[in-house]
Amino acid sequence: MIVTATTDLVLDVLEAADPATQRAATAKLDALKSSDADFAATMEAEVGKAKAGSADQAAAKVAEAQSGAVNGAPVQVIKAPASGEVYRKFEAFILQTFVETMLPKESEEVFGKGTAGGVWKSMLAEQLGNQLAKGNGVGIARQLAAAHPAGPGAAAKAGS
Repeated sequence: MIVTATTDLVLDVLEAADPATQRAATAKLDALKSSDADFAATMEAEVGKAKAGSADQAAAKVAEAQSGAVNGAPVQVIKAPASGEVYRKFEAFILQTFVETMLPKESEEVFGKGTAGGVWKSMLAEQLGNQLAKGNGVGIARQLAAAHPAGPGAAAKAGS
C-alpha cells in the first residue's frame, strides 16, 4: 500500500467540487483579487448576508413550528420514557458488563469459535443483565432515581 501526501488540500477539494460551483467560486475570487477591495470590509459584508439568511431561515422554522407542521406533516411529540425505566436499563447494561467479564474466556465448546462465539456470549450476558435488573438488581437504579428526581417540575415541588 502506497501513501502519497497531497500537495495542496485546497486544490484537491476544489477539484472534487461540482464544476459549476467551482467556476462560481473562482469567479468570485478573481473579482475580489482585481477590485482592490478591503478584505475586512468584504468579509463583514458576507457575514452580514449570512446572518440575514440564517435569520430568515430561523423565522421560517418558528412559523412552521407554530403552525404545527414541518414540511406539511404534523409535528409529533415523542415523550421520554419514565425515568425509572431509564435507570433500570442503565443498571441492566452495567450488570451485562459485569456478567460478561465473569463468563469463562475459554468457552468455545459452549458458545462457538471466533466472532460468532463472542456474539452468543454477549447476547447471553445481555439477557442475564436484563433479568437481574428486572428483579431487585443491585440497587444502582434505585440510587440513581433517588439522586435525580423525576421531571423538571420535581425540583420546584421539592423546594416548596
